[in-house]
Amino acid sequence: MDIVLEIFDTLFFDRVYASLVPASTATASFGAVKDAAIEAAAFNATFSSRRELPTAVNSYQYHAASQYFQMRPTRWAYMSAWPRDNMYRQMTSVFTVGWVFGLLIYFLCATLSYVIVYDKANLSHPRFLKNQVRQEIRQAMSSIPVMSILMVPSFVAEVRGYAKLYDRVEDGPGWWYTYLQFPLFLLFTDFCIYWIHRGLHHPLVYKHIHKPHHKWIVPTPFASHAFHPLDGFTQALPYHLFTFLFPLQKIAYIALFIFINIWTIIIHDGEYVANSPIINGAACHTLHHLYFRHNFGQFTTLWDRLGGSYRAPNIELFTRETKMGKQEWDRQVKEMATVIKEVEGDDERTYEGQLGGGETTVDSSSSSSSSSSSSSVSPTEGPTLESKKVR
Repeated sequence: MDIVLEIFDTLFFDRVYASLVPASTATASFGAVKDAAIEAAAFNATFSSRRELPTAVNSYQYHAASQYFQMRPTRWAYMSAWPRDNMYRQMTSVFTVGWVFGLLIYFLCATLSYVIVYDKANLSHPRFLKNQVRQEIRQAMSSIPVMSILMVPSFVAEVRGYAKLYDRVEDGPGWWYTYLQFPLFLLFTDFCIYWIHRGLHHPLVYKHIHKPHHKWIVPTPFASHAFHPLDGFTQALPYHLFTFLFPLQKIAYIALFIFINIWTIIIHDGEYVANSPIINGAACHTLHHLYFRHNFGQFTTLWDRLGGSYRAPNIELFTRETKMGKQEWDRQVKEMATVIKEVEGDDERTYEGQLGGGETTVDSSSSSSSSSSSSSVSPTEGPTLESKKVR
């Protein structure tokens, strides 16, 4: 995170803090003036006379976050009473970066996935909610900033050097660990998330924290971050915990952070690329959303197999004709109704096309416009909902 902060500080935050929290003359430091002299001279040579900077500087001393990537600070870095190493500034900055960066990855990747990958025939599934995409986005937008607040302590601790993040290979265990850190990270976090996720399904916890994410029976990529803030925070804890228990290269940490967010979107995109017995991909996670009690893992099926919660995706899900067919959807609806009754009681969801009380009925005699727009498969191969009634 210190590398990310150095980038944002240089491009944006230095000027913001210099304007909002300017340094006073009393805080000036000869050392800081000396460090800033070259930048200041170049800056003053071209600076417009219509905009004058304060002459005071802070005591901040620049230290590159990485030997592989550096952005020398401009004069603005020395013009705030909150220098870059001020803890309050770091807390404010990591929250802002987490919020903005989280939203950016979410909207960019989820939108691309929805437009390019997601099969729009799913919009006609009997358990697709009314205005679901809009609800998913609204839930994600309200959760991401709160999760960013909750993650501030761990991010600041990492920035201030309390984690085992390292820069150069010589600073770590060795070249061999450069490759080992990736599978170790995935196995450790997958193990932790499995038990955290399974714990979130405990009856005393589920209805308060995890239930909002299971509102989406047939999720879209926009459901990936649409959960209760405490839900997202607890499942993200292993990623931060790893950095305090095991060495991790700084750039690898950033790459893994981005990968995690993209992976979360991938397993909600409804596109079952491969029927892998090892990878806990979209097919496995779809079953989790449908039936609640299986496939709690994040990356692999290992811990589900060892924990007795693994459920292999049925072969019908890997052929579009059967995956989107009436027989498969009817089977899902029937089994899911029993599970919801046992786990949640009455189903409080409002499904697309719902008209009122009574049991849901599926009429496949008419075509689905969303199905016809997403593939060459005939629209009549997927069910269309003329009438749905959910008690």
